[in-house]
Amino acid sequence: MHVQRSIGESLGIRCSSPFAPTVMHMPVFTPSHSAPPTASVHRYFHVVGSAVWVTEERQGEWPAHFLGMLEGVACWGIDVPEGHDPADGAAVDLRSFFGRAGEVEWLVAGRAVQLVEWARTHRFCGRCGTPTVQQDGERAMRCPACGLLAFPRIAPAMITLVTRGDTVLLARGVQFQGPMYSCLAGFVEPGESLEGAVVREVREEVGIEVGDVRYWGSQPWPFPHSLMVGFTATWKSGEIDIDPAEIVDAQWFRRDEMPPIPPSISIARKLIDAWLLAD
Repeated sequence: MHVQRSIGESLGIRCSSPFAPTVMHMPVFTPSHSAPPTASVHRYFHVVGSAVWVTEERQGEWPAHFLGMLEGVACWGIDVPEGHDPADGAAVDLRSFFGRAGEVEWLVAGRAVQLVEWARTHRFCGRCGTPTVQQDGERAMRCPACGLLAFPRIAPAMITLVTRGDTVLLARGVQFQGPMYSCLAGFVEPGESLEGAVVREVREEVGIEVGDVRYWGSQPWPFPHSLMVGFTATWKSGEIDIDPAEIVDAQWFRRDEMPPIPPSISIARKLIDAWLLAD
């Protein structure tokens, strides 16, 4: 039986989790900041607001950002200005796009949205206010006056599946729509290790102590510019004591009593599925 592997696994990163993902073939996407001169086939991810519309022909003369190569196809993110819509209403948000494309193409679409939004919000220098220009040879906006370089922002966030014997800890966040339960997650603080963030976030959100923190895999998460770094951890001590500002409910679940869980789009679901399939 095959399940989708994590992005980290697709890049050849060895996983130390006791329930590692199974590998299956996925199309290969190679990020880059400049298109090779030999590229002859192109695909254009038009970004309309924060929605995407994908075509084989470029629409308009709007700014284009090279995304990388998807198995021989040069992919571009097109910044459609406000007030224009070449898709005539056909553009879809990233969550809806996942149901219409494979995982890798969804990640390319997410990259397009993130890079276009980065360029939109870095048109002026954050230090002196001078209009910026695209830096040759790398992904950066450069200030011609003071030389400040602005690179695309990536916010690392940990997400962890906590186990205790034959049960797993899942929680329902205050922002969740409906009764869905998922893994615990949170952003990494400056000066903090990823493993330290796992221990701290679990303690803050549900009041328990965990150990045996192991890297599982990662997933770029374009909502809006996160890198989700997945871990597994085991319960050490304490009883569930939720932070009501973050969590509505948290419980230990056995495999035969799982609540509604996230869709396959997320690394949270991949973590849960890998645990469900583990011996």
